[in-house]
Amino acid sequence: MTKKSVKVNDKMQKDYVYELSEKKGSNFHADFNPELKPKEMLRLGVFGGVYMRDCKEEFPEEWFKNAKFQKEESYKHEGSLNFFGVNASQPLSVWREKGWIYKDDPRGWFQWYCRYYMGRRHKEDLKQISRWKKMKRHVGQVKKNCKRKDLTCRRRQRQTLLHWAYDSRKI
Repeated sequence: MTKKSVKVNDKMQKDYVYELSEKKGSNFHADFNPELKPKEMLRLGVFGGVYMRDCKEEFPEEWFKNAKFQKEESYKHEGSLNFFGVNASQPLSVWREKGWIYKDDPRGWFQWYCRYYMGRRHKEDLKQISRWKKMKRHVGQVKKNCKRKDLTCRRRQRQTLLHWAYDSRKI
């Protein structure tokens, strides 16, 4: 694949440029097997409907067509827009305090995943994949404590898994 440059100008980044070096949706690291694509996550309802609304120039238009978003003028997470109808997010300030935000992806893991999915490879990839893998423990907790596919059981934990591209509807 010929490398392609992407220039980002949104509310959180100005004149940030990155390279796409892989074909969209392919050549993922062997340890990284997300169950949901970014488009599916946005369609199902994640992050209270306020995440990435201003990134429509960076990512495919199709990702945003059926995304569950809060009204443009609102920055309040709306749990009812999430698939499981609950708020399962912490404020970005908490993520910053914990050191989970890297300067190239100021919105966090999901922004990293969207860019990775599009074909960007970055020095933070292994760190982010490691964080993704650690979320698997929640899958085990849902399996242990819930009847299979009982979507009313542990809704907040299931929503958190959805935020990390695990399809918790199947557990």
